[in-house]
Amino acid sequence: MGPHIGSVDSPDDTLPELFTQEAIKSMTHNRQKGLTYRDAGVDINAGNALIERIKPHAKRTAREESLGALGGFGAFFKIPKRYSKPILVSSTDGVGTKLKLAIQYNRHSQIGEDLVAMCVNDLIVSNAEPLFFLDYYATGQLDVDVAEVVIASIADGCELAGCALAGGETAEMPGMYQKDDYDLAGFCVGVAEESNILDGSRVGAGDILIGLPSSGPHSNGYALIRRVITNAGIKPDTEELASGELLIDAVMRPTRIYVKAVLNAMATGHVAGAVHITGGGFQENLPRSFDSNLTASIDLDSWRRPAIFEWLEAQGDVKAEEMLRTFNCGIGFVLFCPPEHVTSVTRILEKTGERPLVIGELVQRVSEPVVFSGAFT
Repeated sequence: MGPHIGSVDSPDDTLPELFTQEAIKSMTHNRQKGLTYRDAGVDINAGNALIERIKPHAKRTAREESLGALGGFGAFFKIPKRYSKPILVSSTDGVGTKLKLAIQYNRHSQIGEDLVAMCVNDLIVSNAEPLFFLDYYATGQLDVDVAEVVIASIADGCELAGCALAGGETAEMPGMYQKDDYDLAGFCVGVAEESNILDGSRVGAGDILIGLPSSGPHSNGYALIRRVITNAGIKPDTEELASGELLIDAVMRPTRIYVKAVLNAMATGHVAGAVHITGGGFQENLPRSFDSNLTASIDLDSWRRPAIFEWLEAQGDVKAEEMLRTFNCGIGFVLFCPPEHVTSVTRILEKTGERPLVIGELVQRVSEPVVFSGAFT
């Protein structure tokens, strides 16, 4: 055992080099100071610095109904006056293991858009306008630079969705996460006019399914994507798809935010229902928005899948049925529309920059809630 520091009283020239008077003074001071939160791995000063750096990002998302600023105990927001019977609608979600790729390949600048998209796209299914958003950022050791980039991208997503970034929580949790790891969760509140809520009750046989293209896998199926990449032994930052795009760019492309286009279409009163195609693909998500006496008949010949899905199917030997049950396969959002209104609704969608596709129709229940015809080309 080494010498007991508190008992050393020899002059400098008799001390081991490690134990100079300066070192003893410093250690004695630390002992008097006691153990700190920072010693345990949580840096409050870094957290405060982050708050100051993200305030401008939150400010650019503010709406006229926003009250207060970041840093308080709660976020305040007025319900817009144009709603006569407002109903609040909430949604919460995360990004899943897409975060693992973001961390591994230093792709932090758009991952926040994914977080916002996963929440607001769920809200608009009910014809609800997103109002404000809260984020939760948890990490093993707070890197202020990385955290600011991530939260700035959350603000980017809020701007695209037209909602305010009203607040959030940053949690530094050593021992819970690895040093460079972080996790994200989001929570969004929206509002709908009570008489205009879409809850599936207006959907019926004969309705046409209008699909809105996705940008890729969005934020679902990444456990399978990562397994395919690992099994193939390839580097996604050098692997090219048939389209010429790098694999890492294809899998990290942010989830599309459909808010403005979809709400414009719903404002016509001619949309009977909607579905956000997320984890579980068509089979798990479509039946959530129509009665059990109906079947969604999907024509797979009606659209061309993005190259990333062709690569995953071929490289991973993933069967077509599994692809459809795991991924959106190129369609990220679906609207149910009576046939007589399809033309007018698609025109409105096109005016907002969408490329709507008629991908099928609802029929009386045959066997399964979702059936497919044709094949991907």
